[in-house]
Amino acid sequence: MLNKKKPVRTCMACNQQKEKQELLRIIKTKEGLIEVDLTGKKNGRGAYICKNIECLDKIIKSKRLERIFEKNIDQELYENIRGVIIGK
Repeated sequence: MLNKKKPVRTCMACNQQKEKQELLRIIKTKEGLIEVDLTGKKNGRGAYICKNIECLDKIIKSKRLERIFEKNIDQELYENIRGVIIGK
């Protein structure tokens, strides 16, 4: 029986590599909308973050998400991400 490798992604805040399921995916759709992808399967450019508040605070402070997606990010999106992390 073959062992399938699990997909590994890197957190954009702390640069730690973790399995895809352990991270939260944020996407930019073709329409330019930025949203949280809870399924991990939506179409769009994805960025990953650890499911902890420290990493979220780090990307807010450094504006990392804005640079990755080349777009201003509403505070509302950060609050949505915070809600997903707290409610995990």
